[in-house]
Amino acid sequence: MTDTNLPPLTSGASSDAPVKSKSLYALDDLTRRRNASETRFKAYGIGAIAIGLFFLIVLAVSIVSEGLPAFTKTVVNVNFTLTQEQFDAAESQLFKTKAYEQIFIGALQGQLEERGVNVPFDAAAIERIVGKPGGTIRAYFQSNPDNLGEPAGFELAASSRVDGYMNGRVTRENMTDSRFLQASDLDLVDNLVEAGVITNVFNWNFITGADSGVDNPGGAGIGASVVGSFFMMLVVLFLSLPIGVAASIYLEEFAPQNRFTDMIEVNISNLAAVPSIVFGILGLAVFIQFMHLPQSAPLVGGLVLTLMTLPTIIISTRASLKAVPPSIRDAALGVGASKMQAIFHHVLPLAMPGILTGTIIGLAQALGETAPLLLIGMVGFVARGYPEGIVAGFTDPNSAMPAQIYTWAARADYAFYEKAWGGIIVLLVFLLTMNVLAVILRRRFERRW
Repeated sequence: MTDTNLPPLTSGASSDAPVKSKSLYALDDLTRRRNASETRFKAYGIGAIAIGLFFLIVLAVSIVSEGLPAFTKTVVNVNFTLTQEQFDAAESQLFKTKAYEQIFIGALQGQLEERGVNVPFDAAAIERIVGKPGGTIRAYFQSNPDNLGEPAGFELAASSRVDGYMNGRVTRENMTDSRFLQASDLDLVDNLVEAGVITNVFNWNFITGADSGVDNPGGAGIGASVVGSFFMMLVVLFLSLPIGVAASIYLEEFAPQNRFTDMIEVNISNLAAVPSIVFGILGLAVFIQFMHLPQSAPLVGGLVLTLMTLPTIIISTRASLKAVPPSIRDAALGVGASKMQAIFHHVLPLAMPGILTGTIIGLAQALGETAPLLLIGMVGFVARGYPEGIVAGFTDPNSAMPAQIYTWAARADYAFYEKAWGGIIVLLVFLLTMNVLAVILRRRFERRW
């Protein structure tokens, strides 16, 4: 029986004609264009990474090359013996430090003659090279009268111009005669270097010292500012961590979803984007002018930075809590735990790596802030020394590393500019340490489920 609905075969058709099949390995135009687009996208990504690494290397090289001279200093080493008669004669004169300076010059000339260096110089040249050493020598022998008649060695810091000449910043070609340094003084400096009187040593005072006056860049140090930043970070840590974590737990786990909590969440997100100088103005108005807390104190700086850091910690903590699977909460509730026990015994330990990471990143951001500290008076020149106790560390006027760096960079002497670069190196060491600590804590508390 035949199907009458089938169309009739034409005379030219053949039932066994070969059917053309397309190979799976053959690429059409659409596939070629798609593969080319993927290749270009990968090239763009590699190029972006290469550009970023290039600028990072340039930045690192610039910081290291400009900042390393701050960790060395040029000193003048002079050894001589001051007799009791010379001490009494100097103390009997009207200009005592001038008398000690003449003794220093005589001892330096004798030391050079012993080493076969004969070069004439006067008191004015010595003052341009090493400042006025008379006050330092007098203070030493007044504090150590038993050393009279005994050989004593003095390591006096050279002037900033001489230090720049030793570091290559000042050359004979770009130097002009001034009251600070003259071209003829460079000949004396070269002879003192050959005699071993002038040397370069590691500048421990930069690590341990405090800020100095604008006319003494060689005596400036960042140690007091490091201590101020330390006390300030203690305030930020002990306030922002418990408050931020408690607020995050309440908003994420216990707070009802209504307009009030929505408004709080929106304001927290907005506060995270507020410029830091606004928090400085707030701290100046509330903590200093209204509450009358001590100005320029690390306590006030810590309170201001706590307000700035809280939104970052709250946002990161809520994200960490939200990343914990709901099954953890359901399992804890299913075995009879209360909601409080489920949160603190099960959810919070699993969210701890993210919480610690967000906290340390927030602290690192606060450590580098400058604008709010300048508004509350934590400028570089207020840090004249170390605090005398724990309480004084929070309440006495002090500075912080970023404010100290800003103060140095704003001064006219280029030697302070080198100090600013050196301070950036110290600050970056602290930031890298905090980031490494964040990674270690994350690995330490990380759990898999």
